[in-house]
Amino acid sequence: MPPETPPPPPPSYEQVQQQRAIEVMRHSRLDTRTACLLLLSVLAVFYTLYFASAIILPMILALVVNLLLSSPLRFLHTRLHLPKPLAALCLILCVFGVVGAVGTAISVPATGWLERAPEAINTLQERLAFLRGPFQLLTGASDRIHNFLSIAGGHATAAATDAQTQDGHVIIVSSPTGGGGVAGLDRFSSSILLGTQAFMGQFFTMILMLFFLLAQGDSLLRRFVEIMPTFADKRRTVQIAYQIERNVSEYLATITIINSLVGVVNMVQCWLLGMPNPLLWGVMAFLLNYIPIIGPMMGIIIYFLVGLFVYPSVWQALLPPAIYLCIHLTEGETITPMVLARRFTLNPVLVMASLMFWDWLWGIFGAFLSVPLLAVFKIICDHVEILTPLGHIVGGPAHPAPQKPLFTEMPDSTTPGEDPDRLED
Repeated sequence: MPPETPPPPPPSYEQVQQQRAIEVMRHSRLDTRTACLLLLSVLAVFYTLYFASAIILPMILALVVNLLLSSPLRFLHTRLHLPKPLAALCLILCVFGVVGAVGTAISVPATGWLERAPEAINTLQERLAFLRGPFQLLTGASDRIHNFLSIAGGHATAAATDAQTQDGHVIIVSSPTGGGGVAGLDRFSSSILLGTQAFMGQFFTMILMLFFLLAQGDSLLRRFVEIMPTFADKRRTVQIAYQIERNVSEYLATITIINSLVGVVNMVQCWLLGMPNPLLWGVMAFLLNYIPIIGPMMGIIIYFLVGLFVYPSVWQALLPPAIYLCIHLTEGETITPMVLARRFTLNPVLVMASLMFWDWLWGIFGAFLSVPLLAVFKIICDHVEILTPLGHIVGGPAHPAPQKPLFTEMPDSTTPGEDPDRLED
């Protein structure tokens, strides 16, 4: 009797998603009218995000921090039996107390470095004197291009002026009056004051929103699930919420731990190499590591410039950024992929595109939110049939061996009115 052939292995999660995406692409048809409406809707959303960033950005930050603090909140509520409002207040005080303590500790050395900026610039000019020749060539080329464009623009302006004069219009050109320096200083001081007021207003909005999300966010989600018309819709909604919390919170917690280790190692290397204020540079490395690719590059440049100001030679100044680069390569190419590869894979090209887009839209906070927002977008696409092809594109590179699903499925025992652990009161 011939031996029985083993059954084929079950398809991996990526293969299942690929088949779903193929089926959607085979049966979907997108006409010109629908494409135009979709494009206008996307542009309207982006315009709203840009012009209403003063109120939307604090809410998005509160949602992300809420995902990060959801597990500690559940521990305080279920294990220590603290009421949710009290547990939320304790978490907020602890987290922002630590942030305030670290900020106070590094504010004095940071202020000192800012006060020594003119002296540092002169020192950097002396140390980088060997680059003066190439910089002069680049400056000369830039000046020639600027002069060429100015001449071309001057001819165009003169032609436009002649045309307007022939039509009988009068052109009045006003010149700045005296006292421009004082007025410029006043404008600068006013802009700093207005910027500080806007930041404090947004920070207060984020704290207030975070408190209510931690204290009453589950009831809001439960109400939303209750209005879903069918069991399938209820289940899909709970799955999306559960997976967003699970995967994004695990990602943020893991990245925070890894970034903390990166900051500590950089602080130790600065202390061993004799750089002043090692705590400042360690905290800077910790914060910059949240921004993929661009953040560590900025850290390497800053370490090199500080080394030029501290050490007597250029070769000694290269040592701190070289060690920084080795730490980043070890973390970025070995530790982080090993920890996150099985649960959180995104396309590197789209990660970089998301970083640049959200940085342009919302600045440094947008760069911090770029990866979590891209992950949330993929989770939603994986559960909405028409968006399955987009979810497959956003996913990371395929692996030859079957792996665990990118986003863990919920147990099948969930009932329509029953929520997972996160929805327990």
